[in-house]
Amino acid sequence: MELDIREIPSADRKQYMDLLLIGDEQPEMIAKYLDKGWMFALFVGGKIVSSSIVIQLYEKAFEIKNIATYPDEQNKGYGTTLLKYIIEYFVPAAEVIYVGTGNNRKTLDFYEHCGFEYSHTVKNFFIDNYDHPIIEEGKQLIDMIYLKKVRKS
Repeated sequence: MELDIREIPSADRKQYMDLLLIGDEQPEMIAKYLDKGWMFALFVGGKIVSSSIVIQLYEKAFEIKNIATYPDEQNKGYGTTLLKYIIEYFVPAAEVIYVGTGNNRKTLDFYEHCGFEYSHTVKNFFIDNYDHPIIEEGKQLIDMIYLKKVRKS
């Protein structure tokens, strides 16, 4: 199957809301960054399987706000392929790329496998910013764990 990664213009992003909701399950949170930055989508045989939104925090720092792969397409390397593309795309401009996630070992392992390392924790992020409990792997998420990938000189 042919893999194709495309940048999605702001005007077309809402049509992928079902996929974005896998990465961030509250529409109001997605609305805060949907039209900011860049959205990338990975297509396999013309069908979207994975997407991500990246915003610029300041001059040489970026944050991956959402990355998701449809459940029936997970564990096939698509998320890793998209994440590696994003890293390569932003490396010329970025000194650091951040990603925030819950305290979910599977997700943390995914980012660490892609070269990210622990940066900092935002206490009670999921309690303070979501209108319902966020459950992953049977565990309620409370704190946001930020990881970073620093450009090697």
